[in-house]
Amino acid sequence: MFGKLNWNSIPYNEPIIMVTYIIIILITLGLIFSITYYKKWNYFWHEWFTTVDHKKISIMYGILAFIMLFRGFVDAILMRTQQVISSSGHTGFLPAHHYDQIFTAHGVIMIFFVAMPLVIGLMNLVIPLQIGSRDVAFPFLNNLSFWLTASSAILITLSLGIGEFAQTGWLAYPPLSGIKYSPGVGVDYWIWSLQISGIGTTLTGINFLVTILKMRAPGMNLFKMPVFTWASLCTNILIIISFPVLTITLFLLTLDRYCDFHFFTNELGGNMMMYVNLIWIWGHPEVYILVLPVFGIFSEIVSTFSKKRLFGYVSLVWATFAITILSFIVWLHHFFTMGASANVNAFFGITTMIIAIPTGVKIFNWLFTMYQGRVYLHSSMLWTLGFLITFSIGGMAGVLLSVPPADFILHNSLFLVAHFHNVIIGGVVFGCFAGISYWFPKLFGFILNETWGKRAFWFWITGFFIAFIPLYFLGLMGMTRRLSQNIDIQFHFLLCIAAFGSFLIGIGIICQIIQFWVSIRDRHDNLDITGDPWDGRTLEWSTSSPAPIYNFAIIPIIQDRDDFWNTKKNNIKKIKLHYSSIHMPKNTGFGFIISFFSLIFGFSAVWHIFWLCFISFCMILISLLVKSMNENNEYIISSNEIKKIENKNFKKRDMQVYND
Repeated sequence: MFGKLNWNSIPYNEPIIMVTYIIIILITLGLIFSITYYKKWNYFWHEWFTTVDHKKISIMYGILAFIMLFRGFVDAILMRTQQVISSSGHTGFLPAHHYDQIFTAHGVIMIFFVAMPLVIGLMNLVIPLQIGSRDVAFPFLNNLSFWLTASSAILITLSLGIGEFAQTGWLAYPPLSGIKYSPGVGVDYWIWSLQISGIGTTLTGINFLVTILKMRAPGMNLFKMPVFTWASLCTNILIIISFPVLTITLFLLTLDRYCDFHFFTNELGGNMMMYVNLIWIWGHPEVYILVLPVFGIFSEIVSTFSKKRLFGYVSLVWATFAITILSFIVWLHHFFTMGASANVNAFFGITTMIIAIPTGVKIFNWLFTMYQGRVYLHSSMLWTLGFLITFSIGGMAGVLLSVPPADFILHNSLFLVAHFHNVIIGGVVFGCFAGISYWFPKLFGFILNETWGKRAFWFWITGFFIAFIPLYFLGLMGMTRRLSQNIDIQFHFLLCIAAFGSFLIGIGIICQIIQFWVSIRDRHDNLDITGDPWDGRTLEWSTSSPAPIYNFAIIPIIQDRDDFWNTKKNNIKKIKLHYSSIHMPKNTGFGFIISFFSLIFGFSAVWHIFWLCFISFCMILISLLVKSMNENNEYIISSNEIKKIENKNFKKRDMQVYND
């Protein structure tokens, strides 16, 4: 009746896992008790779980990302500690199978449940505000996409204490991920977690692409869009093209494991290299799905805090397009060592070098924007400067790895691990932290504490270089990836330095937690009453902070690329206008319900509880059918209500003297 699931599926003999899981359960029960005690279930259901407001959904994405960041960072600490102990002549505290689960989970969590939610959360917040829209094109899909991501994060967390997770690495190459070499449920957890979250991300890509193309304010043609919106447009094109490839690849692997198909086996016509090609045809665009919106964030921040018009707007846009196209023709550099011909390797090596050119164009544009500008070192600007240094190092290492002979030597070494983290942490994570510091007032109406924000930055960047620069040397010394047992003692010293760097990053995360706590505690002393706290140039600052539910009482008419910057004072004088009623989308619980049944479906598929699979799948279809028949999807905000809100906001603004 319960398929593979039984009491032996719980790893009682793993004290680290059991203690961790007990702590997670206690925290969860504590939250449930607190919400029940203070009678807040009704509030959370109506204001958050069912919301279709893009700003609230962006907050939920951010909360999910930070929770999973903590989980993924703990995995990193465990790996570093194990390697230090194992290289000192001892066996360490993690068995090999547990370590393999940890490094697989670390990669999956950091990419799918930290970086992606951070990027999508910021796109959710900023895109409608920058293009002059009241919400995204499909508000229900926005809600559904988030809850699908959240349910897949819960599913991957369940694997910690019920069964196991994959021991294959974060991309699960066959034959290791096949049923013969991984007969347990670990790979199945990996498949269904990624499948559910991938569907949610695909829906997000469709939603944002339609939003940007069809819902821009009057007068805003494509080349009047802010750079962040341009970067998001290209990102969502990448999502729509690449994520279906991931979905199909996972489906084929599922058929191999569940139905004894042979797509990715050596016998009966299968080919393991087909899987490697497919997964990287998705995987390399995924890197740019993460980093392109971050390039847009840096473009906004550099212009604002240099108090200059962005240098080379058109070249930035075309560089973004070039990266979008080139990202689809470089995937094979991930497996130069797999036996392709010299001609094939040469082609992909050259395209990999070429893709560095538009990235370099962007970096020089940001440097020229800062040149002779009045640069103000706000914390978000510090994250930007940290990115420029860190990402450039990672990019140069990537160009080195694009040379096939060099890649043959360094491919499976810690050199590659250092390069990848230079790009993802130095680019994506730093960029998202910069965006959070920069746009935080648009969500909450007050500014994050700068002192703790700068402390977090310095601990993060110092810890990062101490943690990952030694890995370049270890890679050149011959230390391969994924080592956990009996590590050569000659690597011990550099591994200790790397572990110390991870400790410093941990302090940086603690500083960020304190930053949020102090900022909330002192929020009345740091109110953003102007809607324009950084003297910003982009359109989203023309709304109050926090932005009202409808964003814009009157949709702006765009005349220029930097329209708000050029007409700021005139806009303020034009407040007294005739407001009309606004139709807004109603909240809906169907996204939560569908995602709940998706979680049940995924869990039951992992454990081969096929009757529950069938029931949950039917409930998903029924929920979608009922939702499609629900015609009353809007409510009206009257003009009088809008007038009261706007008058209140602008009275606050009048307290601030504007200086250009």
